[in-house]
Amino acid sequence: QVQLVESGGGQVPAGGSLKLSCSASGNFLSFNFEGWYRQAPGKQRELVAGIGSGDNINYADSVKGRCTVSRDNAKNTVILQMNSLKPEDTAVYYCKAAIASPPYGLRDYWGQGTQVTVSS
Repeated sequence: QVQLVESGGGQVPAGGSLKLSCSASGNFLSFNFEGWYRQAPGKQRELVAGIGSGDNINYADSVKGRCTVSRDNAKNTVILQMNSLKPEDTAVYYCKAAIASPPYGLRDYWGQGTQVTVSS
């Protein structure tokens, strides 16, 4: 059974940093990261950073310059490094990936989410 798991969330003061990790486990043939998303209480889920044209990473304006995505394809792991965190960054952060696995073929997977809380 394929799973996508995020980790690394926590509570930090404003100005702090966190490193979130997203890893796939189980029996799969390919792993294609699609994006990091977040959902704050009472708000819709929004894209934080996602794959754009040419396999580049596009960042939301709200996090541009403060967040960086890195990928370890050999380990099927994606990192979201977040710096200079603000209270408005408080949300549950999710990873999304397209994973090919038998017998389902290629489908999208979401992780269970990891809570990020930034105190003022």
